Amino acid sequence: MGITITTAPCCWGVDDVRNPHLPSWERVFDEAAAAGYGGLELGPYGYVPFDAARVGSALTERGLTIVAGTIFDDLASPANRDDLLRQADEICTLITALPRPASAAGQRFPAPYLTVMDWGHDARDYAAGHSDQASRLSDAAWADMVANIRAVARLARDRHGVRAVIHPHAGGHVEFADEVARIVADVPADEAGLCIDTGHTLYAGMDPVETLERYADRLDYVHFKDIDGQVFAAVMGERIRFFDACARGVMCQIGRGVIDYRAVRAALERIGYGGFVTVEQERDPRNAGGSLADVKASRVHLRGIGF
Repeated sequence: MGITITTAPCCWGVDDVRNPHLPSWERVFDEAAAAGYGGLELGPYGYVPFDAARVGSALTERGLTIVAGTIFDDLASPANRDDLLRQADEICTLITALPRPASAAGQRFPAPYLTVMDWGHDARDYAAGHSDQASRLSDAAWADMVANIRAVARLARDRHGVRAVIHPHAGGHVEFADEVARIVADVPADEAGLCIDTGHTLYAGMDPVETLERYADRLDYVHFKDIDGQVFAAVMGERIRFFDACARGVMCQIGRGVIDYRAVRAALERIGYGGFVTVEQERDPRNAGGSLADVKASRVHLRGIGF
């Protein structure tokens, strides 16, 4: 299979740059390389410095590349448009100045990508994983979100040659099956693809294998997570924010959870997917001392089943 396995700073608890407990980005780079990954994501806006020479040297020294940058912000508010575009421009400027990842057979668009995720809404955060409890955007508010996503995607494409990929994310306004179908229908294929995350897909009540196959024609990038079934059952019975559930250990090493990764591998082979798969395991950064062991174990498991 023409797939490179990469990882992301969220495995070290890096999701909110304001968190005072984050490990240094250099440590994340060190441990990603030590665990045998072929690259990693940039992480949330502002975590890795916007210094292409410094970051490029750090990557080259470790034999890594950056496969994607991330916008993880309120995509639904029209008032946020200018800030979203500024973030997209700065992120794309950086990632396109870094050493480029190699392309593979079956890969429709070259990396690095711009992963676009909606976030920042308390009501939806507490309803993560509960489709029946989650309020949907009105048609007007949905149209505003689509307009923001399309504006970001066009800027990335037209100014930087970067493919934007929409990531359905637990606790955001693009999470559940109806919302994924709607966003695919409303954002043209020439503007953005999808990043399907196996863990978020299962968290939202969908089957990861079926979802990968359903959206094969829009699938440009993939995230792998695994879910601890016992913790998941517990947090689904509570009123809890998504990242608080992650701090409880709902995401676990690949191969120790409930997702069948042999079936996932077979699905990716059936659809002819090539390119990058990024392993993620969100956690509290105060537990980052266990990150290297976890990401190494996930990589070993995936290698053992043919990735």
